[in-house]
This record gives sequence, C-alpha cells and structure tokens, in this order.
Amino acid sequence: MVTSEYERRIADRFATFDQDGNGYIDREDFYGAAKALLTEFAVAARSDKGQALFGGAEAFWQGMAGMADRDGDQRVTREEFVNGAVKRLRDNPDRFAEIARPFLHAALDVADTDDDGTVAVEEAGRVLKCLGVPEEMAAPAAATLDADGDGKVGEADVVPAFARYFTVPE
Repeated sequence: MVTSEYERRIADRFATFDQDGNGYIDREDFYGAAKALLTEFAVAARSDKGQALFGGAEAFWQGMAGMADRDGDQRVTREEFVNGAVKRLRDNPDRFAEIARPFLHAALDVADTDDDGTVAVEEAGRVLKCLGVPEEMAAPAAATLDADGDGKVGEADVVPAFARYFTVPE
C-alpha cells in the first residue's frame, strides 16, 4: 500500500522499469531495454558493446531483485518495488546508483557513436526513449543532463541524475 507522497513518486517510477507493461519487473524488462538500445544504435548483440550491455542489464536486474524481490519469484511487483525501494533507498541512496552503473555505462557506450567517452545530448535523448521515457520528455530530460552546456553527456552526469530520479527525497 502506498501511504506517502514519497512512496507515490517511487511507485510512479515502477512503470519506467516495467518495459512490457505486464505489471511486474523481471529480467526480460532489462533485456528488452538492452535490445531496444542495440536496435536504435545499430549495434550487434554479439559485439563487445552488445555483450557489455547485456551484462550490465543482468547486473542491474540482479541488484534490483536483491533489493526488492521479497518473495524470491524472480519478479518484482509494484508493491515489492515500492516497499523495497522506499526502505533500502532511504537507508542507502548511493546503492541504487551503484547497481545501475554497469548498465548505464554500457548504454552510454552503445550510444557513443564517435567513441569519445561521451554522447551528444541528442543521442542521450534517444537512449532515454529506448528506456521508456515518453518522446516529448526525452529531449528536454537529456538536455538537463548536460550540466556544463558543452552538448555532451557522460557517465558522471548520468549516474547521479538517474539515482536522484529514483531516490526522490521525502
């Protein structure tokens, strides 16, 4: 049961992970996001970047399941997500950033078409769309990631922003 405004905002984040809209988060949601990114950026799944992305997706799923899958059925329901996220993120908000980091690093690498270690704001918007951000919100959200205004977004910008989004303060 969602009882506070904080818990309501965390519950809203659930839909971001439930890529297929079936009412729970599972490994396939993370793999689906990885597949969407690979398709969007025309990167082969068997390439080094593709394999790193799937490895990051698996690590992220394992971290999520460890944090929220209370009944061990390899699915995280909305209630498990809210209860697991609220309790554990309040206790250690940096933990969420750390379980997401391998996937986010690999996602940026897939989108890094010139291999300079950063992605253009436009590419960051494409990544966000693949991860379920509505099209009309993806470009503005990507622009906010470019804190120094250089037109580029890197891991140092993305990981803390991602953690802030999912660990909204009370």
